[in-house]
Amino acid sequence: MSEQPPYLRIADELRQRIAEHVWEPGDRLPSRAQIGQECGVGENVVRRAQELLISQGVLEGRAGSGTYVAEPRERVRVVRSSAREQPSGSPFRQDMKALRRQADWESRTDAKVPAPAEIASRLGIAEGELCVRTTYEFLADGKPVQLSTSWEPYAVTGGTLVVLPEGGPHAGAGVVNRMAAIGVTISHAVEQPEPRHATAEEASLLGIQKAALVTHIRRTYYSDEGRPVETADIVVPAAHCEIVYEIPINR
Repeated sequence: MSEQPPYLRIADELRQRIAEHVWEPGDRLPSRAQIGQECGVGENVVRRAQELLISQGVLEGRAGSGTYVAEPRERVRVVRSSAREQPSGSPFRQDMKALRRQADWESRTDAKVPAPAEIASRLGIAEGELCVRTTYEFLADGKPVQLSTSWEPYAVTGGTLVVLPEGGPHAGAGVVNRMAAIGVTISHAVEQPEPRHATAEEASLLGIQKAALVTHIRRTYYSDEGRPVETADIVVPAAHCEIVYEIPINR
């Protein structure tokens, strides 16, 4: 059996000290040099251990100040399921209501944006074809917990009452309900989740450390004719959210 990498051993040691209340939430950790000397490792090993714990929400780094024990923060449960989008409201609002949290979101829509190559491929359209792009920042009790960028082909919604996802009579109704309003039936969605590190912009918006772990979900909605009608990039911070998939069983 291979030996555990040194930085993982140090991460376990730091986590153990926090569990045993050697350091309490809000406490500043000793310098990397001091921890390294105590544990018999170099500063780079301590740095990697701290970066791992920061990405997991155990520690937090403060620029120009040092590394601190993070305040406990309950993870938000995010449910992904085809059964979650109901006429009564958004899936995110339903999730937050179940957790007794106040749900809200901020959005910005840009119409007639040329589709980048990857988005065009996901939507089955030509690169540069016009789309409606909407960026979202989802909040739970006023704190950001999820980001999303949605793309819809302008050819599908242009000239209709649902062309703006967050404007008009169907504002905030969700993709399934908005498309139904113009006679487009959504049959299914495909989601591809993968872990990665947050970009600097994502970290800033989510209030997490740069390069912290996130789950990036590429979601695409398809009509009953098999046409992609919306695709989105959803970003969820791993330390603050747990993603749960509900799979309906048809009997």
